[in-house]
Amino acid sequence: MTARSALLRVHDMLEAIDGINDALDGVGYEEFAQSWILRSAIERGIEIISEASRHIPTDLKHEQPTIRWKDIAGIGNILRHEYQRVAPDVLWKVIQDYLPELRSALLDISKTIEY
Repeated sequence: MTARSALLRVHDMLEAIDGINDALDGVGYEEFAQSWILRSAIERGIEIISEASRHIPTDLKHEQPTIRWKDIAGIGNILRHEYQRVAPDVLWKVIQDYLPELRSALLDISKTIEY
């Protein structure tokens, strides 16, 4: 199996963020919090973001020092192994407060990666 390039990992992350945004278009917190299916889909998207982030080279991460790369990698472990601890309001905060900045940073990183 061929390793995925950093650019493909960035694209995986962007696709997951865009999928999360599409899934939540017009959805408020209460609807999100009460929908097991919606929360599960969002959790899966965040797991993809988390795993892909682990494969972004350190030098590229250093180009975006305001991004909490360790937290991004760590949330995947929590979702996989301590899922019972993840409250809907925590996920909502991640979606609202951190994904927009991460998306912007990933777009910037994608412009610097050579094919």
